[in-house]
Amino acid sequence: MGQTNLSSGRKDFETPPGSYHVTQKDEHHFSSQYGSYVARSGAVLVRDADLDKDRCPKGAHFVGAPMPYFLRFTGGYGMHAGFVPNYRASHGCIRMPEKMAKHFFDAAKIGTRVEVIEPPLQVTR
Repeated sequence: MGQTNLSSGRKDFETPPGSYHVTQKDEHHFSSQYGSYVARSGAVLVRDADLDKDRCPKGAHFVGAPMPYFLRFTGGYGMHAGFVPNYRASHGCIRMPEKMAKHFFDAAKIGTRVEVIEPPLQVTR
């Protein structure tokens, strides 16, 4: 059991609400879709690259974004350690502080239920 701050999918990459189950655990996972294009020298040429949208510069190669303590719960969505600003910022995954991502990773087994719940809309006056 645990509670933590998190960052979910930003506009146009919303994390789909629903009831799911953990289908994959990978302590040292890397994204196969998002990352950086890196030159042979190690210099990062393009940050936040999307393989579907950004062309690879000549002589560069793709390096997937690290997603430590990854727990996949449906399709291309999962939860993992990562940057957690106070707003939605991911491409759909649920990011959390590394300490809590490790806690959930260690506690979860394949088949563990995951509930993605949208917070209620808050109206301020």
